[in-house]
Amino acid sequence: MASSTAPVGILSAVTAKTKSKKKHFVQQKVKVFRASQPRLSVLMWGVNHSINELNQVPVPVMLLPDDFKANSKIKVVNHLFNRENLPSHFKFKEYCPQVFRNLRERFGIDDLDYQVSVTRIPPYSESEFQDGRFLLSYDKTLVIKEISSEDVADVHSILSHYHQHIVQCHGSTLLPQFLGMYRLTVESEDHYILIMRNMFSHRLTVHKKYDLKGSLVSREASDKEKVKELPTLKDVDFLNTSQKVYVSEEQKKTFMEKLKRDVEFLVQLKIMDYSLLLGIHDVHRAEQEEEEDLKDDTEDGEDECPVGTAGSYGTSPEGIAGYLNSHKALGPGEFDAQIDVYAIKSAEGAPMKEVYFMGLIDMLTLYDAKKKAAHAAKTVKHGAGAEISTVHPEQYGKRFLDFVSNIFA
Repeated sequence: MASSTAPVGILSAVTAKTKSKKKHFVQQKVKVFRASQPRLSVLMWGVNHSINELNQVPVPVMLLPDDFKANSKIKVVNHLFNRENLPSHFKFKEYCPQVFRNLRERFGIDDLDYQVSVTRIPPYSESEFQDGRFLLSYDKTLVIKEISSEDVADVHSILSHYHQHIVQCHGSTLLPQFLGMYRLTVESEDHYILIMRNMFSHRLTVHKKYDLKGSLVSREASDKEKVKELPTLKDVDFLNTSQKVYVSEEQKKTFMEKLKRDVEFLVQLKIMDYSLLLGIHDVHRAEQEEEEDLKDDTEDGEDECPVGTAGSYGTSPEGIAGYLNSHKALGPGEFDAQIDVYAIKSAEGAPMKEVYFMGLIDMLTLYDAKKKAAHAAKTVKHGAGAEISTVHPEQYGKRFLDFVSNIFA
């Protein structure tokens, strides 16, 4: 998509020359983007605008090198008709729109579903302790993460390789699923947003969470972390609690083959410091919690997914987890594999009936001069044989795979 900058707004509507811009005003009047923070309203407005614009552009037969450098910009001024919900001046930039559209398709996510999941109701923070840099879409299918400008540059630097990897593995990967990247300029301040598929379930509660790197130095959750409702535990905690993942031999084989392919890709790009995010859903505990909730008649229903009208969303009105609002019944511990793509059920006869969510996170750390210096410093402090996390990408990948292969029962 060609890069374009167009100042728009109710006062400047007369000067908008293209049909799509005129049509755009009608649509924006109908929809309201009200959120607790102006930047969230701008994000919702921008993603809605971007998908509407992309729908007018034919899907290219193949992506070209220029598509990996392209961007689409829009500048909004004097936004009087929606003043209560949006700032009067803001800018929205989408990076590599054709590339991310292609990635969404390869990950089995329809653009209209993506649009609804981001824009129907504002994204929210699941925890009051988070600083707003990590949000979930209202239907819990997407993670909306605020990143740095350096992270944007890193995504750009690997995007063509990442896309090629996704093509080769037919979208079957444990890597984060990158679905869209944007810059919002609100009150002269830039905010960079990366949207990914949520690795955890939109409906099954995660009762225990681990961040595993295969390193044992400084890899234990702090006391402050451990008192949280859902602490992020680490490698030492995993070993100390004798935690195991109970899946069948066939499931383990499939998982490890996928993991090895992804890790080889990361090693080739000299990427390190990534983790395996492991979430565990305890089916029996969830059933008990559900029974307790049913007894509590004063439940205020905050966790229910709101249902909106379908009018302005075309033929796919319900978002990525659309069947949430239909009558598709899922029993305890059941999930839709097309949506919960990182989920694996525990094996028959396992000591615990569980569902595991496993994927790779934090894959934007390149082994550069800064990391090499950190490796040297840690080696001096802990000794050459210590299991420190800052090591050469090949060494990191091998140690990581060895550790993960041993988490299974």
